[in-house]
Amino acid sequence: MRILYLSQYFPPEAGATQTRAYEMARNLVRLGHQVTMIAEIPNHPSGIIPPDYRGKLIERTDLEGIDVIRVWVKTSPVKNFRQRIVFYLSFMLASILAGLFRARGHFDLVYATSPPLFVGASGVLISVAKRIPLIFEVRDIWPESAVALGELSNPTAIKWATSLEEACYTHARKIVVVTQGIHSRLVQRGIRPEKLALIPNGANTELFQFKPEARSKIRSQLNLEDKFIAIYAGIHGIAQGLETVVETADLLKGHPDVHILLIGDGPTKKNLAVLAQQLGLSNLTLIPEQPRHLIPEYLSAADIALVPLRKLEIFSSALPSKMFDAWACQLPVLLSVSGEARDLMEGCEGGLFIPPEDPGALKDGILACQMDTQNIKMWGEKGRRFTEENYSRQALAGKLAEILTSLETD
Repeated sequence: MRILYLSQYFPPEAGATQTRAYEMARNLVRLGHQVTMIAEIPNHPSGIIPPDYRGKLIERTDLEGIDVIRVWVKTSPVKNFRQRIVFYLSFMLASILAGLFRARGHFDLVYATSPPLFVGASGVLISVAKRIPLIFEVRDIWPESAVALGELSNPTAIKWATSLEEACYTHARKIVVVTQGIHSRLVQRGIRPEKLALIPNGANTELFQFKPEARSKIRSQLNLEDKFIAIYAGIHGIAQGLETVVETADLLKGHPDVHILLIGDGPTKKNLAVLAQQLGLSNLTLIPEQPRHLIPEYLSAADIALVPLRKLEIFSSALPSKMFDAWACQLPVLLSVSGEARDLMEGCEGGLFIPPEDPGALKDGILACQMDTQNIKMWGEKGRRFTEENYSRQALAGKLAEILTSLETD
C-alpha cells in the first residue's frame, strides 16, 4: 500500500507523538508498504527552529525508507492561545498544499494523527481531493482534554473545535484509538464500535532494553554512583504536573542517598528550574532534552521511573508510552495515573501506584522502593516480559497494517 501519513510532530523532535508516528511508519515500511510522512519543520516543544532548518519552506528527505516532507510552520516560543492557533493553522495549510502538490502519485489512503485536531482537517481535505479513504488516529480526545487542562475556555472556540472534531469522525473510514477509555468514550458519543480500532502505545523493544554498561557510565558522568535514582524522561508540560516531583525532592532533602533526574523540555521547564532553585535542591538534576537513542541509557542508570499526570478525570483513559519504555528497560514504575494505566500496571505487577499530585505519597513511594530492592527488580523483569509479549511497537505496527490492508476489501 501507499500511505500518506500526516503527523505535525516528528523526529528529530522528541515526544510521544513523534515516537509513535516514526515507529509506526518505520515498521510499516519494514512490512513492505510505502509511507510518505508530512510533518512540520522541527521546533517542538521550544518553538525555536534549529539552525539547520531555518529559512526552509519545505524539505524532503528519506528516513529509513520513510519519504519525509517537512513543511514550514509559524513558530513561537510564546505558548499563548493566539500563538498556538496560528501555529496549528499554519501547519494545516502547509500540509494540505504539500499533500496535494508535493506528495504526487496515487495513494491508497491518508492517515492523520491527532491532536493537534487541525491535522484531522488536513486529512479530511486531502482525502476528499485525492478521493481516498481517511483513517483518523485519536491519541487524545480534543477539545475535551484542552478544556480540562484550562488551555481552551472560549465558548465559540470550543464550539468550532467540536464541530471540526465531529467532521473528522464522520468522514473517517476508520478511527484508530490508543486506549480502551477513548474507545468507550467515542462509543458513548454515538460512533459505531465497528468503526473503531484499538492500537495502543508501546515501546520499541529493540531499542529500549537494559544496558548494564550504560548504567555505570551515566552514573559516573552525573557523579551519582551510590545514589538511588528516580527518573522522569519526557515532555515537561501542563499535563504532567512535574511541580509535584520538584516538591517531592524538597521533602527528600533529609535523604541524601536519593536523587531525582528530570530529562526533557517543554513549556513548564523554566518554571520548574526556578522552583528548584528557590527550594535550594541539590538532590534534583534537570537535564536538557536528549536524543531518543540515548534515553535507554538514562533509564538503565536509574532505579525507578516516575510516570505522572495531573489529577484530572480526562486522564483516567490515559496509557503513557513512557511506562512501556521504562518496562522495556527492566525499570519498574511509580505510576501517578489513575484508571486504565493503573489497572494495566497492577495487572502485570510492573510497579507501584502513587496518588497524583501528592508529594508526600510520592516521597513515601520512592523511599519504600529504595528499601525493597528485591521487589523492584522483580517488577522491572515482569514489566519487560509483559511489554515484549503485548506492547512492542513492531507487533502493534503489524496489527495496524492488517487493519489498513483490510480496508481495500471493504
